[in-house]
Amino acid sequence: MRDALATVVEHSDKGNEPLQWNDVSESLSNEEWGRLIREGVLVSDGTGFTVANPERVREALQPDEPMDTTTDTDGIEAESWAWYDKAAGLAALSLFAGYWSTGIRDTIASYDDLLLAPVTDAFPFFAVIILLAIVTGLYSTVLQSRLRDTEKIQAYQKRVNELKERKEAAKERGDDEALAELQEEQMEVASDQLGMFKLQFRPMVWIMLLTIPVFLWLRWKVRGGHLGASEFGLIVPLAGAVGWQEPLFGPMKTWIVWYFLCSMVSRQLIQKTFDIQPTASQSD
Repeated sequence: MRDALATVVEHSDKGNEPLQWNDVSESLSNEEWGRLIREGVLVSDGTGFTVANPERVREALQPDEPMDTTTDTDGIEAESWAWYDKAAGLAALSLFAGYWSTGIRDTIASYDDLLLAPVTDAFPFFAVIILLAIVTGLYSTVLQSRLRDTEKIQAYQKRVNELKERKEAAKERGDDEALAELQEEQMEVASDQLGMFKLQFRPMVWIMLLTIPVFLWLRWKVRGGHLGASEFGLIVPLAGAVGWQEPLFGPMKTWIVWYFLCSMVSRQLIQKTFDIQPTASQSD
């Protein structure tokens, strides 16, 4: 590829000007042109293709200088969970059984009630839900920001976007050979989704360890008849006085809607207060 690089540098004013295929078609083969684009030596700038790193290319053309035209597009390394991550995952799956098993739910809720009984004695039930929403929101937001590997997720997103741009460029110039090779690379990128899933699901496992017991306790408290006689429900605009077990939004009961609303608001406030980014979609 040294000759191909030399041709590109020569026709692009030492890598400073954009190129079109017609500019070098007499000196380069279709395959060489496609390879330069596939390996990231040439990148599209909207009007043509420019040398991605002119200085590096010029160094590679120096005598006795090793040439490396590849870019850092390796797939995301599959994330290996530590033993405690796996243990947390198994525990979270076990807690899920409480949604269907009354015995498991009652057992979990009775232990939760030992800790929450002083809170329920001191505050009305709607305020208890607010406090729980704030605690779970803080726990969830901090864990997600600390356990999410933002750099790897951004690397994956960048690779997907670059591959899309290279496919569009290959379609524009009608390079079927490059499209076939890019299709193979796309299959490799698809295999990275397993690593992405592990990266994104790891914080969720730890978050569920707290949120599931809280939700089970709330369900046990309301549906099990463990509320005080004075804990009727909420006064909601337009709907008026609504009991905790009455449907408020479609089939969703009042206590579920109130808990989710409090959770969403508390998480937004926590993210704003501590300047925590909720996603990894920030651009480089």
